[in-house]
Amino acid sequence: MRRADRLFQIVQLIRGRRLSTAAFLAERLEVSARTIYRDVADLQHQGVPIEGEAGVGYRLGAGFDLPPLMFSQGEANALVAAARLAQAWLDAGLAREVEMALGKILSVLPPAARVAAEAQALYAPSVGLDPRVQSHLQALREAVHSRHMVQIDYADVHGRPSLRRLRPLGCFYWGKVWTLSAWCELRNDFRGFRIDRIVGLVVLEEQFRQEPGKTLADLLRKVEAEMEVPPMRAGDATGVPPATA
Repeated sequence: MRRADRLFQIVQLIRGRRLSTAAFLAERLEVSARTIYRDVADLQHQGVPIEGEAGVGYRLGAGFDLPPLMFSQGEANALVAAARLAQAWLDAGLAREVEMALGKILSVLPPAARVAAEAQALYAPSVGLDPRVQSHLQALREAVHSRHMVQIDYADVHGRPSLRRLRPLGCFYWGKVWTLSAWCELRNDFRGFRIDRIVGLVVLEEQFRQEPGKTLADLLRKVEAEMEVPPMRAGDATGVPPATA
């Protein structure tokens, strides 16, 4: 990579994150941390408002922007492919936003590149999510963002019903199946729920605060800890059981 290209990529990476460490930048650009320190210092001397310092991390000051981006043919192909997949397996609200964003991306491409990107023989037919699941996914996604409590009527794998009050933390896609990860007030613990098994859903007016031990970050740390199990011995039970609703 030319140094000019690397400097451009450094600015792009820093402005896309709250805080970027030299180690992160060095790994992404396949250079040493010392090279990153030198490049960032040069960018600062050239007037780019990069804030922070070595050993702490960097961020881009407010008000700085770059000229409009141009996408390579490979990047354009990847964006079209990702958009087609997203439109097939997202809720209707996000699918519309994806379509609008894709239109803006294609509009800045040269005509030949646009035709090549749109002509890819890679499709994701919309045969997976039924309208009810799409509706629940959109409501849950918005509740996660706004931190609103939700109440669901849920049927487990055996069809047994239950009523749950939840703090929705995140929606996860597992290939044809979406799940909701949440803090369940009934179980006083983290639980996972298949969205296609949610019979009824109400987004409540009550909002929740981020409390230690009940956040998505806490859940992810718990999952990581459960995955770091010692080697199995003969006669041991196999695997760590997943959280049940």
